[in-house]
Amino acid sequence: MRIGIDARLVYYRPGGIAEYTRHVIQQLADLDRTTPYYVLHHRDQDTLARGENFRRINAVTPCHHRLERWSLSVELARFRLDLLHSPDMIPPGRGARRHVITVHDLNFLHYPQFMTAASLRYYNDQITWAVRHADHILVDSEATRDDLGNLLGVPAGNMTVHMLGVNEAFHPLPDADVVACRERLGLPESYILFVGTFEPRKNIPGLLDAYARLRQDSANIPPLVMVGRRGWLYGDIFARVEDLNLARHVIWLENVPEADLPAIYNGAAVLVLPSHYEGFGLPALEAMACGTPSVVANRSSLPEVIGEAGVLVDPDDTDDLAHAIQRLLGDAALYERLRTAGLARAATFTWHKTASVVLQVYRNVLSS
Repeated sequence: MRIGIDARLVYYRPGGIAEYTRHVIQQLADLDRTTPYYVLHHRDQDTLARGENFRRINAVTPCHHRLERWSLSVELARFRLDLLHSPDMIPPGRGARRHVITVHDLNFLHYPQFMTAASLRYYNDQITWAVRHADHILVDSEATRDDLGNLLGVPAGNMTVHMLGVNEAFHPLPDADVVACRERLGLPESYILFVGTFEPRKNIPGLLDAYARLRQDSANIPPLVMVGRRGWLYGDIFARVEDLNLARHVIWLENVPEADLPAIYNGAAVLVLPSHYEGFGLPALEAMACGTPSVVANRSSLPEVIGEAGVLVDPDDTDDLAHAIQRLLGDAALYERLRTAGLARAATFTWHKTASVVLQVYRNVLSS
């Protein structure tokens, strides 16, 4: 059996889907040393797996091109794949005998106002076809599984939930390592942390409003550190900082090396992830793994990730969000309880477990 995995997005767009693709491929190389795998790369992309049964394919077709479904089908025809896994939801028309896709979220159906016109066209025009074309669908959470059933009529038997994992680099670090990173990046001794793409879906304006309210009540509130990169429709986010007179209190760290993230999490007083919608919410898991308690939105998949190891809030309620942050900063007993619970919970999320489910889905689809 020949299995293909489309990993082109890793080159084009960093983020959660790229991380998922990279880790699943690397774990599969350890889990399965006999099945032939054909991994699609951009020609300038680093090879993701070097197992003897893993073969690299340099694809010419770019990601998210309007003719991608048909162009990629032509490129793949000569490999006669028995199964192709498309981790970015949209498979080619005839890439293999069987198709498995991963649907991470349906944000574009819930909140179309948070997307660019081009992105909306790409996903909205194809998602219904994609879920019908796929032989099986992997989803990151029960919330996404329910969305697929409710919004697109996908039968429950056509889907498998596989929670994502956390990189082993995310764990409690010695104080000296945290201080060294903090000083190198110019961070304060204490700070409130956000990690994610700077775009409307993440509800950053809501976070800024809550932070401004906290500063009105107390001048001792730590600075807000924003770690990530600019995404869709980010202009209003920076304008809101100016409107709220927060420029001296908000620190932007863009395109931070991944190697610095564990220390940044370790040094934070609290992580805040007030997103309107998340397919999974890796920052909440990474923070837990580092021993940093979180305040997260009581929306979509986030309650599944955080469990009872964080504080859930209504992301549309500025007072609720501000109060939760203040409570976590001021209640030492609650803070320590959530820290301990978070470390234990994070230990149950591994990429090995994620990839094991993926491999079993491959085998089930190929044997059916």
